Amino acid sequence: MMGHSKRALFDGPISISGHNSPQGDAAIATLRSDLSVETDAWDHFVASRPDGHVLQTSLWATLKKAFGWSSKRVGLWNGDQLVAGAQILFRRLPAGLGTLAYVPKGPLADWADAEACAHLVTALDGAARASGAIALSIEPNLEDMASNREALRALSFRPAPFGAVQPRRTLVVDIKPDEDEIMMAMKSKTRYNIRLAGRKGVVVREAAPEDVPTFNELLAATADRGDFGIHAPSYYTKAYELFAPRDWARILLAEVEGQAVAGLMVFALAPRSWYFYGASIDAHREKMPTYLLQWEAMRWAKARGCETYDLWGVPDADREALEEQFTERSDGLWGVYRFKRGFGGDLVRSVGTWDRAEAPIRYLLYRGALSLRHRLRNAD
Repeated sequence: MMGHSKRALFDGPISISGHNSPQGDAAIATLRSDLSVETDAWDHFVASRPDGHVLQTSLWATLKKAFGWSSKRVGLWNGDQLVAGAQILFRRLPAGLGTLAYVPKGPLADWADAEACAHLVTALDGAARASGAIALSIEPNLEDMASNREALRALSFRPAPFGAVQPRRTLVVDIKPDEDEIMMAMKSKTRYNIRLAGRKGVVVREAAPEDVPTFNELLAATADRGDFGIHAPSYYTKAYELFAPRDWARILLAEVEGQAVAGLMVFALAPRSWYFYGASIDAHREKMPTYLLQWEAMRWAKARGCETYDLWGVPDADREALEEQFTERSDGLWGVYRFKRGFGGDLVRSVGTWDRAEAPIRYLLYRGALSLRHRLRNAD
């Protein structure tokens, strides 16, 4: 699936216009299948895009493949230049409904270029239907603005019925300034806790491969305490094995007298970085190890040329509501907002997940099944 075939989804070139094309309206682009986008070229494209995201890298598809997903990549080319594309993940649905095609944090495209986007979506449709998809679910890395929503509606996408797959709202910390300036942008209590951890003997270090089981144990303890779901230990192990050798991820451990008391996994694709997974135990919590851990993760990302650090998920509410309610609520992402807010950052909301039906009848059945499950989960 990641080979070098030049098989095209469409015969012949397709004209596109817009500023993506250096030759203007007369430029020629060719839509090629996922097989035409070589792995290195794809990852270079993702890293070079302003909307590029680690969830669109080839390594993320490899990770998901180990846990029941398959993938395809579709590219839109202007001559020999890749100008837009998407990596699609596929998961088989139960009861013979078919598959779901999911594009996390993509497609990567200039959404102001309606014609090019239409060609790209047509190509994605072809790839989705060839894999038996009942719907194409996309999650563009776009800000939640009226113009972006209208661009998606014009391409026959509609908001997914039960919200976004990935958190819609997050805090993104600017780590371009020097370390003193980054610190000064934080809440005073957070600065104090970072320094307190150092004074109390908390030490943060990069995990070695043999430390991954320790991180998994921390995750399991955190899940038990907070009563929330996590992936199997093999998931985090595989993620580490894939991303760490490329210097795209690290596990950091906070220790007190040699005991691991907290850990996190940070991902980086310069100039962006993301905090995805974190864990801690009750021992030595008064020494504030999680604060120093986040600070060292920011420093690690900054040293790799990253300019932003995404804290990855806060409650989907505006700033005023967040500040009014965070002391009273602990459900869902409210439980971590009090902690994350201390590091500062811009509150950003994405457009979320949007669906385009490929097999309308089976898609309606799928939505009905989701609705029933949702009602049962929320029943008294």
